Amino acid sequence: MKAILGRKVGMTQIFDEEGRMVPVTVVEAGPCWVVQVRSKEKDGYEAVQIGFKEAKKEKNIKKPILGIFKKAGIQPCKILKEFKMSGYNVGDRITVEIFSKGEVVSVAGTSKGKGFQGVMKRHNFRGGPDTHGSMFNRAPGSIGASSFPSRVWKGKRMAGHMGNERVTVKNIKVVDVIPEQNLILLKGAVPGGVNGILEIWKVEV
Repeated sequence: MKAILGRKVGMTQIFDEEGRMVPVTVVEAGPCWVVQVRSKEKDGYEAVQIGFKEAKKEKNIKKPILGIFKKAGIQPCKILKEFKMSGYNVGDRITVEIFSKGEVVSVAGTSKGKGFQGVMKRHNFRGGPDTHGSMFNRAPGSIGASSFPSRVWKGKRMAGHMGNERVTVKNIKVVDVIPEQNLILLKGAVPGGVNGILEIWKVEV
């Protein structure tokens, strides 16, 4: 497995060799630093913790996390994530060059928050008729289950907080890699808004 952390810069479009327009998401990926290495002997599993974006003020980082960076002798970072991969040592630098044009990767991020939404927007309910005085319109309708079980089933689709949750999108094509600017261009859209933190990885078979 190879992975990197990045920041969503925004979307644009480029033209391929055949002159076709391709929508791409521009991501500033890395450089990331290997802060901690997990091993089977000590921790029971293999993984690597990597840091991204140097923190401006140490006081904004929790002390247990700050201790991890100081033990590794690395400048504290804003973002610290763990990936189940191996082959790295503490202090190694991971750049966008681990990926190449044409590869297919997975991307995870936090989706845009939509606030409190009704069932029509949140779950695509059809709603009721707007005419003949139905007075139903955008209401959710009945949620009961008769005398048994005399309660609302868990997971019932209702109005509530929409978005602002972890979303993973697989099979995203790498359109181009620009190592000089630490940029990677991904085909199509990825979760989250501008400046959102993204996890990009590929599992080698």
